[in-house]
This record gives sequence, C-alpha cells and structure tokens, in this order.
Amino acid sequence: MNAKRRIAAGSIAAILAISMAACGSGNGSASAQGTASLSGGAAKASSATSVADFGSMQALEAAADKEGALNVIALPHDWSNYGEVISTFKKKYPKIAITEINPNASSKEEIDAAKTNRGTSAAPDVFDVGLAIASTSTDDFAPYKVKAWNTIPSTLKNGDGLYCADYTGIMSIGWNKDKYGSITRLDDLLNRKFAGTVALNGKPAEAGAAFNGFLMANQLAGGSITDLQPGLDFFTKLKQAGNLTQIDVTDGTIDSGQTGVVFDWTYNQASYRKELKAKGVNWQYRTFPKAQVVSYYNQAINKDAPHPAAARLWEEYLYTPQVQNLWLKGGSNPVLLDSMEKSGTVDKAILASSTKIEGKPVTYTNEDSTRITTWLQNHWDSTIGN
Repeated sequence: MNAKRRIAAGSIAAILAISMAACGSGNGSASAQGTASLSGGAAKASSATSVADFGSMQALEAAADKEGALNVIALPHDWSNYGEVISTFKKKYPKIAITEINPNASSKEEIDAAKTNRGTSAAPDVFDVGLAIASTSTDDFAPYKVKAWNTIPSTLKNGDGLYCADYTGIMSIGWNKDKYGSITRLDDLLNRKFAGTVALNGKPAEAGAAFNGFLMANQLAGGSITDLQPGLDFFTKLKQAGNLTQIDVTDGTIDSGQTGVVFDWTYNQASYRKELKAKGVNWQYRTFPKAQVVSYYNQAINKDAPHPAAARLWEEYLYTPQVQNLWLKGGSNPVLLDSMEKSGTVDKAILASSTKIEGKPVTYTNEDSTRITTWLQNHWDSTIGN
C-alpha cells in the first residue's frame, strides 16, 4: 500500500472535508510517562496543547528524548509511504525507540487497542484514523495544535485540535488483469469468473478504506451520500452471486489470489502493482469519473498516551514539508500541498508525475460520516453478515 499521486490539479485540500484510515501500535518504556519541563514549570506533557507549552521545539525534543519511546499503531510500511516516514523519524531522533504493533489494524481497532491497554506502556501514543472514527472518538483524543496548524484548511481539522487531516488518495478498484481481463463497470464484478474473490479492505463501518469503497460502489450503483441503499443492494447481489469475500485484505491474500479484486486507495493499488510486477502479475487499477471518492486520513494523540511528549513530537514531524513530500512521493495528496506550493517547499519533480482527479470529487462532512457509519452499523451486518 505504498506509492501515491496527487488527486487534484488545484486547491483540493481547500475544498475537501473528509478523512478515514488504518495503521500499527506499540510498546515501550513509560519511565518518563507524562513528565516534562514546560514553560510554566514542571507540568505534564500530556497537558500540552502546542509546542509553546514546552517553551520551544528544542524543549519538546528533549522531553521526547527523555521518554525514549513512541508507540504507533496501524502503520503498514507500504501504506502511503509510512515505511520511509518511520525510518526518517528514527534517523532524526535516534534516542526514541519506535514500537509498531498490528500494522494492519482498522481505525476502530486502533481505538479499541487504546482502551484495552489504557494505563499501560503498551497503549498506542498516536492514531492515524479515518473521519468516521475520528469524528466519533474525540473523547479518546488529546487536544494539540501543531506549528503548521494555521496552514491546514479549517474544513479539514477539528476546531479544538483533537484531530486533523494529513493525506488522502482516490478510491479505486484493482484486479489481476492477466487472470480476469478488463473491468469497465461495477456490474462486471457480478460475473462468475470473480467467484469468492471480490473484497473491500475491511468492514465499511470500521475501516476507512472499506467505508469509502462502499461509497464508491454506491455512487456507481446510482446512489449518493444521502441515498445509501443502492450500494447495499449491489453488495447483496455480489454476495448472492458468490463473488464477495470478507477475509481481511493483506499483501499475502493478494499475492495468493484469495483477493483477486480489491476496492482500495490508489496509493495502495500502486504499491500492489509494484510488488506484483516483480512476481510476474499484471495488477491493474482504475478510478471512475462519476465516483471520485476521496478521504483524508486524520492524525490524533491518545489522551492517555504513555509517551505524551514523543506523541506530540511525532505530530509535529508529520506536518513538516519533509514528511508532506514523503506522502506525495508515496502517491498521496498531502494536506499542506497548497501552502507548500506557495512557499516553494513542495518537491516539484514528484508533483509533476502525480495523478489528478477526474471530475468533481465525492465529499462529505463530519455529520455525513457519522450518519453513514451509523447506517452501515445498522444495515451491513444484518444484510451482508460478518
């Protein structure tokens, strides 16, 4: 789930108000848990709402170095270039040991892990989640505004600093072209040649990729953000045809052919294609002009983070031009792209080869996301099953 491309020619970050995600967790020492010297004296890093509370960036770095650990969750290395993002953080901050747990966790599983491990050194410090989970999990987040906060469009962040968008892709369908030929429309997937092999990347009410995959199918089936029944009807027909599989999508299931057709983000599809090409498999993917579903993934800090200073340093790091360019390199659209173009900090060579959106993007608000998630919770399992 790696390579990416830009999803819009112009100011896409300024007009989109969405987000969902998936990604790994951690362990590590809690010896310095919550304590750091802030500008007002000895206070807990867990109460810091900006770098100003530490007095300076250098003081934040020192506090994080003292903790010496950071737990991340649900961050596959081939998802949106996270492998390089993590490795460059380790190189920049060698005193901070990163523990990665459950790289293939869904957004909901990230929050579940925080609750299950609350009060222990094994709890995740930070989250990377989709909007549906971010907007309904604010009680689990600590408010914090990174230095780049004012350059993030207001429609793409929580006003209280509880979470904010970071990167996005375009929802697409990918498949083994050598085995299945061409896919030109949604109903092609009802053909018996796709028996037991068509997959969403997770459950729609729990995982961002699956949520947005459902919305793409719903659009193509004649639905809309306010009319979700056509999408459910399509997946019902897909299940009745024997073509829908609900196993978790991983590199292994794609390699083995268990999931021969996958609804997923363009940056993940690009990663699949790159890896499978080396194995002689012609993996193709496509987006649809009438269903250009885009969704930002959001960053947030666990309010009970065992390493609160390191968690805040990680957030600051993610919103630097260095990492925003790494998202772009991985095939994503970074949230600070517009401001980076204006400031001249964007990597122009990568930008020149990035993919652009076709037509009007399908977007939704926080309220839409919550409503759709609730609807899916009430209808998906009862109709499609677990």
